[in-house]
Amino acid sequence: MLVSDGSKDGSSGSSSLRSPRSDDGDAARRRKRLTTLTRPWLLLAPALVVLIGLLLWPLIQVGKLSLQDYVVKFGGGKGTYTGFDNYKDLLTGELLWKTVLPNTVFFAFACVGLTVALGTAVALLLNRLGPTWKLICSVSILAAWAMPAVTGTYVWIWLFSPEDGMVSQVADSMGLIDAETTNWFTERLPFYAIATINVVHHGFPFVAITVLAGLLTIPKELYEAGEIDGANAWQRFWKITVPTIKPVFLVVTILSTIWDFKVFTQVFLMPGGSGSNPDVYNLGVYSYIEAFAKNDYGAGAAAAVLLTLLLLAITIVYIRTLFRQGEEDL
Repeated sequence: MLVSDGSKDGSSGSSSLRSPRSDDGDAARRRKRLTTLTRPWLLLAPALVVLIGLLLWPLIQVGKLSLQDYVVKFGGGKGTYTGFDNYKDLLTGELLWKTVLPNTVFFAFACVGLTVALGTAVALLLNRLGPTWKLICSVSILAAWAMPAVTGTYVWIWLFSPEDGMVSQVADSMGLIDAETTNWFTERLPFYAIATINVVHHGFPFVAITVLAGLLTIPKELYEAGEIDGANAWQRFWKITVPTIKPVFLVVTILSTIWDFKVFTQVFLMPGGSGSNPDVYNLGVYSYIEAFAKNDYGAGAAAAVLLTLLLLAITIVYIRTLFRQGEEDL
């Protein structure tokens, strides 16, 4: 009994002696875990505050505005809550489904396809040039990217202007059109053909430089092995280049899609694009016209929310695609 009691006392004493150290170790581990969890958020906090102020808060206000019949008055405005009436009117209107959405979607995909194709072709060309010419050509094409969208749009308007535009004069001299009676900006198809050329001209340098950076990471031994196996240039491109820099193509394609879905300047500044020709509306222009030309701010906000939801869906696809690609690479 005495021995047993002594052993119990000894074990109890030993336990009491170890307890403070164990508690200190647990507290240290908890502090370390807490620091690990909170430090990234503390570092991100300033940027998150800025994003909330510049993006989230205005988006919330636009969402609230889309649920109101908002009237601007002297010294401010007054909104009357109408629920989802603005969305109902937007989604049941023929203009959205027959004109606005088709213009937005087909125009965006045409621009993305041509921009990525032209940018990739230019990147392949630059990759074959020597250092001097590569530098000269890269700086030259970046001039198109650095040009403001407003300036570039007016250049293309001048080129295609009726009667005295350079393209109109050349087409007239070839007997293709009558320059005095042809207006490129009144019909839906030629209007968006010019807008597509404008957007592609402004956007392909980004794709070219980005794809070129990816091409420079591909080992030359892969192409040499392909040549030894008898693969031609087209086969080497599809079997070596595309799989190797697939993440680069994904990035430029989805970013171009996001940018081209929300094109506004290139459409709005062209003749008829500012509201006089409803056949050429896209979602961005339609939202602006409804809000500021017709003073129907609720309807304009509803169109803006619809465009935001489309862009959000594209962004989610973009992020999921990148994550899936990263998991495949691992």
